[in-house]
Amino acid sequence: MNHTVVPGEPIGRLSESWRHCVGTGRLNLALRADYQDSLAMVQRDIGFRYIRGHGLLSDDMGLHRVSGGRVRYSFTYVDQVFDRFLELGLRPFVELGFMPTALASGEDTVFWWKGNITPPTDPDEWAALVRALLRHLIDRYGLDEVRTWPIEVWNEPNLVNFWKDADQEAYFRLYETTARTVKDVDARLQVGGPAISPGSDEWWAPFADFVTRRDVPIDFVSRHAYTSGPAQHVPFGTYQTLTAPELLLDQFDAPRRHLAGTALAGLPVHITEFNSSYRPDNPIHDTAYNAAYLAPVLTGGTELVDSYSYWTFCDVFEEENVPTSLFHGGFGLLTHRQVPKPTYHLYTFMARMGSHVLARGDDHLVCATDDGRVTVLAWQPVGGTDAPDALERHEVRLSVPLTGPRAFVRRERVNEHDGNAFGAWRELGRPRSPDRRTIEVLRDCARPAVEHRSAAVEGGRVLLDLALSRHEVTFVELIPVEPEEHVGLDDRRLLGGSDDRLVAEHER
Repeated sequence: MNHTVVPGEPIGRLSESWRHCVGTGRLNLALRADYQDSLAMVQRDIGFRYIRGHGLLSDDMGLHRVSGGRVRYSFTYVDQVFDRFLELGLRPFVELGFMPTALASGEDTVFWWKGNITPPTDPDEWAALVRALLRHLIDRYGLDEVRTWPIEVWNEPNLVNFWKDADQEAYFRLYETTARTVKDVDARLQVGGPAISPGSDEWWAPFADFVTRRDVPIDFVSRHAYTSGPAQHVPFGTYQTLTAPELLLDQFDAPRRHLAGTALAGLPVHITEFNSSYRPDNPIHDTAYNAAYLAPVLTGGTELVDSYSYWTFCDVFEEENVPTSLFHGGFGLLTHRQVPKPTYHLYTFMARMGSHVLARGDDHLVCATDDGRVTVLAWQPVGGTDAPDALERHEVRLSVPLTGPRAFVRRERVNEHDGNAFGAWRELGRPRSPDRRTIEVLRDCARPAVEHRSAAVEGGRVLLDLALSRHEVTFVELIPVEPEEHVGLDDRRLLGGSDDRLVAEHER
């Protein structure tokens, strides 16, 4: 097999769209210690820019209160949540939903925590709530800051689960009322939608027609992307088929295709949720397969959309009630108690890639840093349910440009065994409520395997032969080395010093 020759000059910059936003469980959960510890860890290792979640206006956030016929807006929880986000370097990607009970026109709800999905009884009262919220946020955080926060109207109104009868016209009316209210507060606040789910692209044409015909403000469009089939339920879990991961990229590109030629063409596109499965109890999320499956999506989506938000950053998430086991198929990059899953490492690897793209391939991304390092992200391609089973071994062979006489080559691996706490959990007997020591063991087993070596740079290149095991994602960092002279040092005099690395350069 020949080596793929990586160009010495960049072909572009690596967009930050992959970490522009991340998803979260309902915002009330942000008050919990486990949630805050997990978010701090994610920000330390990955560094997302925005965070989006449901339930900002739901009753458990206490924003809209009625007593004795009088309305009071209480920002006690909103302030705590948003303060903490900003302290961690995250800005809110504001989703307006669900309906406060006192404003709701019906009793239809979603999830075990009963987010109300009905339109407001009085659009003017809804507008007053939105106006009060935005004015408070501006007073607290400053107008210039809040102008950077996208404001999304509702969540998946095309589904009866999230919007009463999936009534399109009712959603359009809600969007218009909300968008005009946002702009009344400040014309430079960003508002958008319709936050539709996969399989609903027939909404684009009427939505574009509605906002254009009525001159309704819109600053961005949003959509969700998943590639899983119908749910196959088992007790406390779900299995689903998966289509090829490239279909996620096709979904990312769908808004631009459907809006071409409309007044909405050219608007920023935000994929405000994506993952393999849309179920919070599908074990695929816990696996190395999920990381390999999403690797070409994470690397390939950077040029398609302005953001694509992984759903979600941790398993502190309760749509289907409180999880019954540490590993339960949750969406999170982290389990409860901060145990990293393989997909977490995919994101941490991306966070360490250089900003200058040298090469892209079906199984690799190569970048360069400003200080002369070269980074490689490589993965074993997997194709979903109908694809052949992944082989036990996958070869990636690259000729990588590098300066200097030698290179320090450091590699981290995540696969079915290495960096895989889910695999260790199964070997431990699948404890539903592991004790403190077992949690520590799982965290240890979640660390990627690390190897390193010295390599010659010949003709300005390093030959990199990577053998990837089944479902592996691997990260390689090549650092130029200029050996320094240490007069009098001769490592051959060390006991056991038979390795060439132990001979000082000037003594060779």
